[in-house]
Parts: sequence; structure tokens; C-alpha cells
Amino acid sequence: MSRVSNAIAAWRITSVLLGMFLVWVAVGSPLVLYQHELLTVHMIQHLLLMTIAPALILLGEPLRAFGSAVNRPHVQRFAQTLFRPALCWTVAALTLVVWHVPAVFTLAMHSHVLHAVQQVSFLAAGFLFWWPIVQPWPSAPSGPQWWTLVYLFLATLPCDLLSGFLVFSERVAYPVYLSMPRHFGLSVLEDQQCAAALMWTCVTVVYLVPAAILSTRLLSPRSV
Repeated sequence: MSRVSNAIAAWRITSVLLGMFLVWVAVGSPLVLYQHELLTVHMIQHLLLMTIAPALILLGEPLRAFGSAVNRPHVQRFAQTLFRPALCWTVAALTLVVWHVPAVFTLAMHSHVLHAVQQVSFLAAGFLFWWPIVQPWPSAPSGPQWWTLVYLFLATLPCDLLSGFLVFSERVAYPVYLSMPRHFGLSVLEDQQCAAALMWTCVTVVYLVPAAILSTRLLSPRSV
């Protein structure tokens, strides 16, 4: 194996391991101690599981470890159906919105099983969302590249609406936190605003990275 191939393999492994580490941070680290008491911690978990960890894992192209087993025609057909951009965007948007409806959010707070389902759905929706953007092996690019910019722009809209509502609202959206112990000197409303600002900023920055890379490629002179 050449030096370049070794470097690529090492980069992929590092990316997958970092993504898996962030999943652990979200669901198994001491951060979990505060998940039912601070909305900001819940938002950190959500961002790690849905926005950051899946992207890193897919960038590492983990399916290469399964070789030809995932490169068969029937698997490819299934993947083409499952990973259609419209479906991936819809699932991700619905996952974000539904779990943050106050009534549903409160149910998840009071049920360990439902809370686990919530976290698994965040991670699964994250993989679905990032797949059309990263297009890891064995998927192949299809269609014009500019549509990815539209996809990323549309993906910011649900996050902008939710975070904007939580940031500027003068009411506590999730009253369940009113009975929780307070930490770090944050009131319930301040915690809500902090969580929303974190989501707004993080999602915008993370989505800007692939958008900037793709825009650079589209605007660069094509080689003859």
C-alpha cells in the first residue's frame, strides 16, 4: 500500500473513531448527568448525535469494511431508494420538529425508553441527512452538484425556525424544566435561550463547511 493510501486509510479510521467517541460523549459520558436538568445539555446531545457524529462517521466510509457485501445490485437499489435527498431531508426535519414539540418532549423526559428512542432517532436521522452530502462508498454522485447547496440551505430552515422561536420567546417552552435543579446560575428561560443559540450557531457553521467546499469546487476553473 502506498504512503498516500496509508494516509487516507488512517484519516478514515480517525474520522470514524472520532464520530463514535462523540456518540459516547452524547449518551455515555458524565454529560448525561445533566440531560434531564438543562435544555442546553439536551441540545448538545442532539447536535452531537444528529449534526456532527454522523458526518464524521460517514466521511470515514465505514462500509468499506464490509467489502463487496454492500456493493451488490440489490443493496445498491435499496440504498438508492432509502437515501433519496427528498426523503432524507424530510426525515431529518420531522425528527427535529416532532421531538421538540413540548408535549412530545415532556413525554420523552419522563420515559427512559422514549428518551432512548429519541436519541437513536436523532442518530439515524443524522446518517440519513448526511448521506446525500457525503456520498460515502459505495454510493456514487448523481445529478448536478449545485442541488447540494439547495439541500443544505433548506436544511437550515427548520433549525432556524425552532432556534429563533426559543431564543426570542419570553415564555418557557418546556415547563418540565421549572421543577428541575438549576446549574451554572442559569434560569430556565436563560437555559432555553442558551440552548437555542447554541443550535442556531452550530448548525449554521457546520452546514457552511460543506457548502463552502462545494461552492469552491463549482466556481473553480475546470481542467481541460
